[in-house]
Amino acid sequence: MQDLIPIRKIIHVDMDAFYASVEQLDNPALRGKPIAVGGSETRGVVAAASYEARKFGVRSAISGVMAKKNCPELLFIQPRFERYKQISSKIQKIFYEYTDLVEPLSLDEAYLDVTVNKKGNPSATLLAREIRERIFDEVGLTASAGISVNKFVAKIASDYNKPNGQKTVNPEEVVSFLEELAIRKFHGVGKVTTEKMYQLGIFTGLDLKNKSLDFLEKHFGKSGNFYYNVVRGIHNSEVRSNRITKSVAAEHTFDVNLSSEIFMMEKLESIANALEKRLKKHTVAGKTITLKIKYSDFSQQTRSKTMPYFISDKILLLEIVSELLYQERMKDSVRLLGISVSNLNTEQKKFVVVQLKFDF
Repeated sequence: MQDLIPIRKIIHVDMDAFYASVEQLDNPALRGKPIAVGGSETRGVVAAASYEARKFGVRSAISGVMAKKNCPELLFIQPRFERYKQISSKIQKIFYEYTDLVEPLSLDEAYLDVTVNKKGNPSATLLAREIRERIFDEVGLTASAGISVNKFVAKIASDYNKPNGQKTVNPEEVVSFLEELAIRKFHGVGKVTTEKMYQLGIFTGLDLKNKSLDFLEKHFGKSGNFYYNVVRGIHNSEVRSNRITKSVAAEHTFDVNLSSEIFMMEKLESIANALEKRLKKHTVAGKTITLKIKYSDFSQQTRSKTMPYFISDKILLLEIVSELLYQERMKDSVRLLGISVSNLNTEQKKFVVVQLKFDF
């Protein structure tokens, strides 16, 4: 007899325009106005945009220049990450009142496995609504949620009724939900992959489902197996309450482009200092050091070196970064520099998850 796919009850909670919403929460004068957190009208990149700004095509990762062009009334706000972390901690505290299986993805989103929960409530849908209401009442911000049998579907569902809404995809609805979904909305299918799928005649989940495993592996390599399974509702990745940090980084975008390596080293010293603090905070060290360089034309380059021992000290970091910086001549002036440490000394922990099946 074929084993049944285990049924979990997963909630994906995603805060609505988190950084921008925190700024509007703290400063009532910004409410109802188009704002961008990060960047400026002359340079930099937008980190987040309010829904009022999104109506004009302002979104995260676009340049401040383009954002201002799209929305002349746009207000730029400098990010306050310590404040965002403070608010995020309050939200996560609420999560843990419902389950210990909480997997934060960032400051503004997390997965919760409520298959077995502290409230003894069998309805994941009602729990999601209660969690969202508590976030609004206790923090003052709105959140959206997706509820389903696995992390993949829950994440897609959380985007369905944004802002301040939720969507449940019940076990018997998963396959039909994915069949009707536009391929560009599949989590993990980026812009480049979407274009490639379009060229192969794959526009919806049903189109994807109609392709054989051999076909998908031929065109997408190892990802082909992932696509073949998820469109059939198969995604058994559990919610991991102790998410393993894979890398730690620090970077800085400059007000004036740098053209001299001497000036760059001065900036890199400050970045290395910030990175050392982060490494010590997480009590980790790494063997692979990567220098990130973004040029004035927005093209990006990385240079890496792997050492035979773990590093967290800024002096050692700077020695390696200096070597990477002078490895080859710069092709243009530089607008951003960053340092990251990966190949960390964190050990993968084992997780035991009891998978139960009952009414959703």
